[in-house]
Parts: sequence; C-alpha cells; structure tokens
Amino acid sequence: MENLSSEKFVQMYSDFAGKQGLPEQTFDQAFKAKFGAAPVEEEINSSHQMVIVAAELDASTERIINYLNDKASVAVNAVFFSVFQDGENFYLSRSWVIDPVETEEHAVNTGQRGEWNGEFYVSYGTSPDGRSWKDAADYGFILAGGGRWYSQTLFKLKPGDRLWVNIPGTGYVGVATVSGYPMVADDFITNDMDIQGQYNTAAENGEDDAEYFVPVNWLHKVPAADAVNEVGLFGNQNSVARPRTPKWAHTVTRLKELWHISN
Repeated sequence: MENLSSEKFVQMYSDFAGKQGLPEQTFDQAFKAKFGAAPVEEEINSSHQMVIVAAELDASTERIINYLNDKASVAVNAVFFSVFQDGENFYLSRSWVIDPVETEEHAVNTGQRGEWNGEFYVSYGTSPDGRSWKDAADYGFILAGGGRWYSQTLFKLKPGDRLWVNIPGTGYVGVATVSGYPMVADDFITNDMDIQGQYNTAAENGEDDAEYFVPVNWLHKVPAADAVNEVGLFGNQNSVARPRTPKWAHTVTRLKELWHISN
C-alpha cells in the first residue's frame, strides 16, 4: 500500500465507490465530505497504521506489539473486545493495547528521529456548510470532532501550549497559545455568539460524534484569503500533531519570519 501512486489510489476508490453505489463517486468528493477540505496530493497515503483486532491477547503478543510500535517503521496497535451480559442486555467493551493517540503520532512521524520543537501542529478543516475559520478567529478556539478518532488528539493540549493552525488545501492562518482544556460544543457555544458555522453538539449527535473546542489566545491570525501556503511547509490531516520532521522546524521558523514573531 505504501508504494501506491496517488493515481492508483484514486482509481481504487473510484472502482470501490462504483461497485458499492456510494454517493461520493470520486476520492476528492469523499475526502471533502469526511474532512471538510480538499485532499493535498503529497499527503495522500503518506502515513500508515496497522491495527490488530482480536477477542483477547496474551502477554507475549502485547510485548511484541509494544516493541514493534517503538521500533518498526509502521505504527502498530491492537484492539480487543469483550462482551458482558446483564440480564437480557449485552454490552460491548473495547480496549486498546496502546493509547491510539500515541500510535497516530507515531504514524505522523514515521521515519523521523528528530526532536520535537515543542510547537503543536493543528489541522482546521472548513466547509461552506460546516466549520468556519472566521468563527475560530473571532471567538478564540480550535476544534475537532465528528468521531473520537478526530477529537481525541485535542486532549494532549494543555494551557500554555503553542500551536500553529493550518487549513488543509488553503494554508496557515494563525498561531495561538492554549488558554483552556477541551470542552464539548454545547459548553463552549453561548447564545451571545454570532456563530456562522454549523457544529455538532452532544445533545444532537452524542458525545462521540460531537465537536470539541479548545479555547486559545491568538498571537497572530489572518483571513483564509491571506493564508500562507508555500512549497516545503509541513502539512497533515491529523487534528493535532507533534511533528518531529525537519520540515516542521522549517515551517515554524518560516511562519515566525512572515508574521514577525520573535520567539
């Protein structure tokens, strides 16, 4: 899979969508529907994860998985399920061997052995009928949601952390320091806000599919029309990441120069 060209990857999706009768017949359409932004070609198929699904795991298998996740070039994790019965009710429990946030970060940094520079990367997807960058700029927040896979990385942020915000396919639009902990949309949005976008609430969509907001103080922000989008800047679809690639260090240095940020 890692050697597939973008042309082959797109064709595979088109064939699959045609056979399954999916509403989004092209990869671009499906990506925009899922992430709210157009795909960036160089990021397609750029990171990989292996997830083992099992009913149970023994201690030796867990040790192997932990070892491979530390040493291998592909992030490896395992998830197993248990079923519990209470009278006529059945419950399904899910457990991960390794925190999924850790393996996601490993996937982002595959092949990179540099030191993290302490600056977080944030992907902020927008769409005409969904999230609005103007809302985030006006009311001081970044967010993620639509599933725990997207929102869980927000919880690695804490007050005082600095993050650089990229709109995929558009460019970098701001830098901020975190001023609070993640909270569900229902708790962040108030009646006095003139919100332009549409955001999933827990009341309407459940806690797993709700969007979670992280309050921030903007150090610098620009309209989407003035986003910085240059060749060589780091990009990734993960909501929050701690990149260790030299490209990330270059990105932070370059944005500081353009936005006249001294430290």
